[in-house]
Amino acid sequence: MAFTREFIRKAAKESGMEIPKELEDALVQEHLSTRDGYTSDKVQEALENHKPTPTKAEDTEEYKALKKQFDDYKAQQQEKETKAAKGNAAAEILKAAGLSGKALEMAKALYKLDKMELDESGKAKDFDSLVTAAKTEYAEILPKGGSYTPPAGSGGGGEKDLGSLSMEEYIKERSK
Repeated sequence: MAFTREFIRKAAKESGMEIPKELEDALVQEHLSTRDGYTSDKVQEALENHKPTPTKAEDTEEYKALKKQFDDYKAQQQEKETKAAKGNAAAEILKAAGLSGKALEMAKALYKLDKMELDESGKAKDFDSLVTAAKTEYAEILPKGGSYTPPAGSGGGGEKDLGSLSMEEYIKERSK
């Protein structure tokens, strides 16, 4: 049975005594203060004995696996960006050497990108010497001499520029 005012009155009545209200209040107040002190001490003791150990996210295996996965991803992306920049730099070198079209594509595919170094702007270091080396390496497929350019206004093969003709001239030209 709980220690209440009712318990005190009942116990006093059974023993043939009557307890004044002030004594009843004093007994209850003393009981409550003792109980509260005891429970607060027990709660503090329980908290101190059962403190959870804080776990840092950096210490968990899941975090370590995700961090490794992310670092690998960053390295792959950096490698892709470097390869693309080197490919662009190689294309610039080969264009400067005089290659174009399919020859440029084939030479770019064969170009040794792993040995190329880039500067901060993404251009190949020692650009001029690399262009010279490309000219000597691909000398067989480079166009010999100057390329033929038709005289201005001749239209390339003796044909007139049909877009600049009037309708009558156009019909005459087409009927030839």
